[in-house]
Amino acid sequence: MAPKGKKKNQENINSRLALVMKSGKYSLGYKSTLKALRSGKAKLVIISGNCPPLRKSEIEYYAMLAKVEVHHYSGGNSELGTACGRYFRVSMLCVTDPGDSDIVKA
Repeated sequence: MAPKGKKKNQENINSRLALVMKSGKYSLGYKSTLKALRSGKAKLVIISGNCPPLRKSEIEYYAMLAKVEVHHYSGGNSELGTACGRYFRVSMLCVTDPGDSDIVKA
């Protein structure tokens, strides 16, 4: 069982992510996240909890160079896919336009 504060934070990020999926622009996956970071379009990167360490550190490095915030999602890639409203696994995603959501500020 997750601690109460952790569970509340998880629900908070899930609801903000759902709002981004409806009203904002995003790209799912490693390759498209890398492209968005290189081109400077990314505002926020979300990485799943079970992403391989080498891939995670590479994305963190690119995000540091692009001065983009990185959020480590506490669930695995299947939970992140479900939070995005998809029926497949998502290892990482980047938000290029948050839309109505305040996910970048929080």
